[in-house]
Amino acid sequence: MGGFRFAVIVSLCLAAATASMAAIYDLPIRDPDGGVGGPTYLRLPLILLVAFLLDVLPRAAWRARRTPSSLLRRFSEVVAQRWRWEHTRFALLGLGAWYLTYSAFRNLKSFVPFVNQHLWDSTLDKIDRAMFFGHEPADVLHDLFGTGIAAHFFSFIYVAWIVMVPASLAIALVWSRNARAGSWYVTAIAVDWVLGAITYFIVPSLGPIYARPEQFADLAHTANTDLQTQLMVDRHDVLVNPFTTNAVQTIAAFASLHVGITVTMVLMAELLRLPRLLRVFLWVFLALTIVTTVYLGWHYVVDAFGGVVLGVAGVAIAAWGTGNQLRRQSLSAVDSRAA
Repeated sequence: MGGFRFAVIVSLCLAAATASMAAIYDLPIRDPDGGVGGPTYLRLPLILLVAFLLDVLPRAAWRARRTPSSLLRRFSEVVAQRWRWEHTRFALLGLGAWYLTYSAFRNLKSFVPFVNQHLWDSTLDKIDRAMFFGHEPADVLHDLFGTGIAAHFFSFIYVAWIVMVPASLAIALVWSRNARAGSWYVTAIAVDWVLGAITYFIVPSLGPIYARPEQFADLAHTANTDLQTQLMVDRHDVLVNPFTTNAVQTIAAFASLHVGITVTMVLMAELLRLPRLLRVFLWVFLALTIVTTVYLGWHYVVDAFGGVVLGVAGVAIAAWGTGNQLRRQSLSAVDSRAA
């Protein structure tokens, strides 16, 4: 299993925990994205195929730019050069471990209200108020940025994060040829999900948008508004009867995985000394993500602090699990140790 040995172990343990909890509490296990893009057994191979074609086709087209009739031959050449069995095995193992962990995480998240019914929103809100000297952080941000154009901008940032995570995983698994760095990053994301699931069970919470919806009534209607409404509908359907819906319950505030996974991205970029422009972009995106989640009501400020700790821990645990050193190093140095 190479660099994914630890990730595979983590995924199998989380899957076993999901199956055990489902049996104990008499809960169904669902495909977390079953209603989006078709069943997993069709969607996953399609995602991998698209990533494969995006890796191979542009290179083949460039080589055949003067003789278009040679495109098929050039395509075969690129496949032979870039998709040897070692890399194909690496991509398939990483994808399998990643998705099994993700699916188990999403199901465990859905189980939280059945296992621990206590909500910590009032406590988290009090902590936020104390940090902001009696003010609500979301109100401060609404006064600072307004509730019109800013709502659309922050909604875009929130949706961009949803796209960035699978895109970064595709880069690490399919396009990158640094197996050791790639396995470290993918494993770190998997560990983030495990730590996130643990915090959800320990500190169940809904988030400000659901605990205090009146605070966000003045925000312009955006794609984020529709998403928040749909998640509450899903939560209601699951709590009424989890066996009569294919939805999963995905509302949880502490800790913020949006922040946690972005912190993981930032740390990995710094530790691997990725291009400066990319590192600056990720730091800016992290700051925007923190503001976005509070502005839109997904999280309390204290959730963001929890996410920072979670993201750092994910990188550190994954470094240990993949045999990497938790210090700044170049991609070439990581690659040389893997050779």
